[in-house]
Amino acid sequence: MSSWRDAILNDFVPNVSKLTLVADPDCLLTEEKLALDLRGRGFDLIEFNDPVEFRYAYESQYRLIWDRGEHTDLVVILRLQDTELESLPYDLLQAGRKLSFNLGDLFPTLSYPVIEKLDRSLLDALFEAQRKSPPDRMGDNATQDFILRHVFGIAAELIKGEVELLRALLRLHYGKLQLPLMLAERLIQVLNGHAGFKAWPLSEIVPDDEAFFTFLQERWPVFLRAKCGVRGAKTEVREPETHHASRTAHFRYPGPEHLPFDHQDILVYLDNLFLEGKLTPVDVPETHSALRTSHYAFGVSGVDDDELRISRLFGLVEKELPTAEARYSDWTAFALKWAELSSLIHDEPRLNTNEHKLENNHSCELVSIRGSEFLALQGKINDLFYQWLAAHYSSLINLPPTHPAMLHHVPRRLARDVEDSRNSRAALIVVDGLALDQWVTIRQLLQKQDASLVMRESATFAWIPTLTSVSRQSIFSGKPPLYFPSSINSTNSEEKLWKQFWEGHGLSRLDVAYQRGLGDGDAAGVLDSVIHPGKTKAVGLVVDKVDKIMHGMQLGSAGMHNQIKQWCHAGFLSAMVGQLLDYGYEVWLTADHGNIQCEGKGRPSEGVIAETRGERVRVYPTPELRAQVAGAFPFAHEWQPVGLPADYFPLVAGGRDAFVKPGDAIVGHGGVAIEEVIVPLVKFERRTR
Repeated sequence: MSSWRDAILNDFVPNVSKLTLVADPDCLLTEEKLALDLRGRGFDLIEFNDPVEFRYAYESQYRLIWDRGEHTDLVVILRLQDTELESLPYDLLQAGRKLSFNLGDLFPTLSYPVIEKLDRSLLDALFEAQRKSPPDRMGDNATQDFILRHVFGIAAELIKGEVELLRALLRLHYGKLQLPLMLAERLIQVLNGHAGFKAWPLSEIVPDDEAFFTFLQERWPVFLRAKCGVRGAKTEVREPETHHASRTAHFRYPGPEHLPFDHQDILVYLDNLFLEGKLTPVDVPETHSALRTSHYAFGVSGVDDDELRISRLFGLVEKELPTAEARYSDWTAFALKWAELSSLIHDEPRLNTNEHKLENNHSCELVSIRGSEFLALQGKINDLFYQWLAAHYSSLINLPPTHPAMLHHVPRRLARDVEDSRNSRAALIVVDGLALDQWVTIRQLLQKQDASLVMRESATFAWIPTLTSVSRQSIFSGKPPLYFPSSINSTNSEEKLWKQFWEGHGLSRLDVAYQRGLGDGDAAGVLDSVIHPGKTKAVGLVVDKVDKIMHGMQLGSAGMHNQIKQWCHAGFLSAMVGQLLDYGYEVWLTADHGNIQCEGKGRPSEGVIAETRGERVRVYPTPELRAQVAGAFPFAHEWQPVGLPADYFPLVAGGRDAFVKPGDAIVGHGGVAIEEVIVPLVKFERRTR
């Protein structure tokens, strides 16, 4: 077998049985590529979580088809051991064949308690290592060492010096490799056996990328001082305001004062860390201005910082465009880089002059060469993104919520955290309409307003169509839109859905709070009117200020960034996050969708046949009605109703096109551009040092 998936796919031959029941305690069938392969063979996947929800989907989508004599291959997935399949309803057991898969069968010589902690995307590398070098039966430590070496490329016992250690940590954290806590603890245990690493704060910087980057940031000015020939703490080389550690004696993280940043194996990482905003350039005095043209100029602030960074980000983004075989995590990682570039472009006054103003509701292109390059690259990205979405989007729906791939996974992740720690409380802030590049702008201001904030930043996929009533309800319900057909065109059921979700996870309705329409005024007063700090265990908050800015915007994306900055300066969001943290909540922030500046390509005149008539999406009750309109608008895509109600057929705009009068320009949402679909997902914490 060339892949671990082959052992599973061998049991899935189309038209053998209309119903297959699978015990899948290790979430193998919902792994992104395997789910895609199964769908490619014609199998539909559905999870059996809630009996009522399952029965609704089963009866409405499959039973009726079978009763008409038509065939579909349905796979019902249960997170159960095979011995527990008998707990299923009798009619399913009678109609379906039964299968069971688990990691122990795929990796029989490795320790099951260790491999079950791995992200399923890492199983390819582990299976290949097992195939090339079949190991003898291993215990926990041997399995952990095997995985560290063959999956993460870390041979802990061979790390003997600071360069090797720093290189291993840079590879780990820059690559966003998901190192399970068990493996991190094993790596720390081995490294602690080396006398040269006794001073390193390994227990903090090995498992935590934010701690590691802060550790590097604190030592970067020390390195520059050494390059200037300056020793000691008294110097004009200063760290940025957001990192309050200007004296070596007051490092937040202890350890060696000098790091080998000038080693070629380390420099290759540093350049991108500063470029992508993970590290922040520092000031140098005029007497040491030679540093601005040295090999270390990327970490030195100067008057042309943004212009230089824009140029280099263009190169990075073009180089790292995901391929057709990319995983969803490749696209979210790419989107974060694209957001950094977009934020700089829209914040850069030389690229956003008054000539870019959308006067009389008509669009003018960015006047600079960089602006034109940006629009061309944006078009290329969104063409590739749509092609990937059309093939891969359906494989994301049933992924485990450990690292939320879609918005309905987010509350499930919060619920797991609450269940794992009975004293934990969760707060979810949904900023209506916040695009990822606009989050970059907000993040920078939040860092200045509250230096104690730690923001663990990632991204996730919104529901398509990227409408508030679709995507935001999926957040608060923790379900695909399939399960709320009666309210899919409204947001009025959000509070009920939010409370139902938490009741299903063991909380009393009285312990759950919800409030929308937020964004202005006294954040502390708003929170005190919504929650009881000692009692409320889960709170959902909708901040709709960005959405209001968007719907009144006449100045394009640059105007969006400018007004969002003005709003953020007022401090509402910073105060809300800070107050929730002070009350002891685990605080997360996301958005229901993003937005994009686009131009009109014509408005359909279909009368009442469209149930939703948006600027970036039209929704029809049948595919035939949708097809009639789609023929006249070749820029639009007939989106497959994956995870949507049976009578919900969207026609979505791609790129920068919109269903408005030709030549008119708007900032809108509802379509399938990367700026609308991939949204921020941020966890807030307080610095402990």
